[in-house]
Amino acid sequence: QVQLVESGGDSVQAGGSLRLSCVASGYTTSICSIGWFRQAPGKQREGVAAIHNAGYKRVQESLQGRFTISRDGAQNTVYLQMDGLKAEDTAIYSCAAGCPGGSWWTGALTVDNYRYWGQGTQVTVSS
Repeated sequence: QVQLVESGGDSVQAGGSLRLSCVASGYTTSICSIGWFRQAPGKQREGVAAIHNAGYKRVQESLQGRFTISRDGAQNTVYLQMDGLKAEDTAIYSCAAGCPGGSWWTGALTVDNYRYWGQGTQVTVSS
């Protein structure tokens, strides 16, 4: 089992920044990838960014330049830095852990490829 705890969600003005944290614990040697996903009201959950144990990173193309993913391996923590926030970024952000099969790049932002999920943290951006 892997436990994930997110933090850092808040209410901010448009143009502001937030850094979300995801701390993984438990049987973390069973996972090779941690991803960030978000779900806005009335919309499907979508992949935001992911990072592989080997250091590969992928950010949703539409968010590149504003969102950055990084990790502190020693602390089993993955960060999502969000800059230039917009109202449409409002959502519940969740981190997930797993090991997508096949090409990591292809499946890195796919919800079904992740087995363990945190409870999520709310991000609200007001315009």
